Amino acid sequence: MPSGLKTDAVRIPDGSARLDGDLHVPERAIGLVIFAHGSGSSRFSPRNRQVAEALGSVGCATLLLDLLTRDEEAIDIRTREYRFDIQRLARRVVAAADWASGQAALRSLNIGYFGASTGAAAALIAAAERPEISAAVVSRGGRPDLAGDALAAVRAPTLLIVGGDDEQVIELNEEAKRRMQAVVRLEIIPGATHLFEELGALEQVQRLAGDWFAQYLPRHSSRRGPVDMLDGVAPGEA
Repeated sequence: MPSGLKTDAVRIPDGSARLDGDLHVPERAIGLVIFAHGSGSSRFSPRNRQVAEALGSVGCATLLLDLLTRDEEAIDIRTREYRFDIQRLARRVVAAADWASGQAALRSLNIGYFGASTGAAAALIAAAERPEISAAVVSRGGRPDLAGDALAAVRAPTLLIVGGDDEQVIELNEEAKRRMQAVVRLEIIPGATHLFEELGALEQVQRLAGDWFAQYLPRHSSRRGPVDMLDGVAPGEA
């Protein structure tokens, strides 16, 4: 995490695979946001880490997760065969949600998802498969269309954020919005392209995402104090 925020290094099982993650839990967390990165990225994505820091400042616990193992990443760099394997990515997001639900220090928190690019589809599928714990979804420059039939099963309020100059992705998000039955809002940031690299664009994403999670994520009856211990966590700084 940037700015010296303390994180815990975690390993999350998905069958025989082990996924590396960075977990940050502020005091009195309002919920947990699981990050699902886009194709060819990882938990070290500077954009997602910047967003995670901003969400932490408004009380969200955050889990930045590698959706591919190290061996899969090495293969994908050469072949790109895993980055568009949406079902595999979605299964890993579900595994992270299940892992969090099994942690004594996290299980009382509702779960939100922040998905970028193809990761948005994985996040939406996870929300559809775990409706009882999934409270909100935010997509940044996402491909929600790749979630397919799962779109209609999503119940979590969903915010779709797209750059105003990302015309093809705008169309894909508009079509996905029409297929969804949950509360859905499409926000278009004028002048922004797919990666939101323009001055101030990512800050707008952070503000919109923070407001969305602050509205929909809290489970007010079970707000909790600081985390003391996480099962299977190796404390450290990331």
